[in-house]
Amino acid sequence: MSLNNIFQYFVPKDRVFFPLFEQASGNLIKLGEALQEAVNTKDDSRRTDLIKVIDDLEHKGDDITHQIYLELGKNFITPFDREDIHSLASAIDDIADYIHGSANRMALYNVTTMTEPIMKITDLILQGCIDVDKAVRELKNLKNIRTITDSCVRINSMENQADYIFDKAVAQLFEYEADAKEIIKYKEILSALETATDKCEDVANVLESILVKNA
Repeated sequence: MSLNNIFQYFVPKDRVFFPLFEQASGNLIKLGEALQEAVNTKDDSRRTDLIKVIDDLEHKGDDITHQIYLELGKNFITPFDREDIHSLASAIDDIADYIHGSANRMALYNVTTMTEPIMKITDLILQGCIDVDKAVRELKNLKNIRTITDSCVRINSMENQADYIFDKAVAQLFEYEADAKEIIKYKEILSALETATDKCEDVANVLESILVKNA
C-alpha cells in the first residue's frame, strides 16, 4: 500500500474533493436536462431562455473546476492520484463546455428546426451525464465498484450509439440537403453534440484508471 493510500485513512477526504466532484457531476445533469428541453421545445423564446440557463450552468461548472484546481494546489494529501483528480475535473468540465457549445451554435446559427438526430444525440448526452454522476458519487468509498463499472460500460455504449447517429445524419445531410449553408450549420451542431458524448467517454476512462489504481 502506498504512503498516500495509508494517509488517506486519516484525512477527512469527503470534505474537500468529493463534494466538489459531486457538484460538478450534478451540474452536468442540469446542463443535459436544459439542453434536452431546448431541442424539444417548440417555443423559440423558451429555447432562448434555456440557452441562457445553459450559459449560466457552464460558468458554474467552470467555477467548480477552478475550485478543484485550487484545492489540489493547497492539499498535500489527496484521496487518489493528483493527476487523476486533475484529469477527472478537466474531463467533466469538457462535457459542460461541449453542451454549452452545442447550445451556442443553435443560437448563433439561428437554428430553430431540430432534427431527429439532434434530439437523439441530446438524449444520449443526458443519459451519459446521469451515468457520470452515478459513478462519481461512488468514488467516496470505492465499495460499490460494480456501480462505477456498469456506468462506464453504459457510457461507452452511449458513445458508440452517438457515433452511429452522427455518421448517418451527416451522410443524409450531404445526400438530401441542397443548401450548403444548412449543411454547415447542422453539421457543426451535430459535431459539437457528438463531441460531448466523446467527453463522457473520457470521464469513463479516467474513472476506470482510478479504479485500477485504488480498488
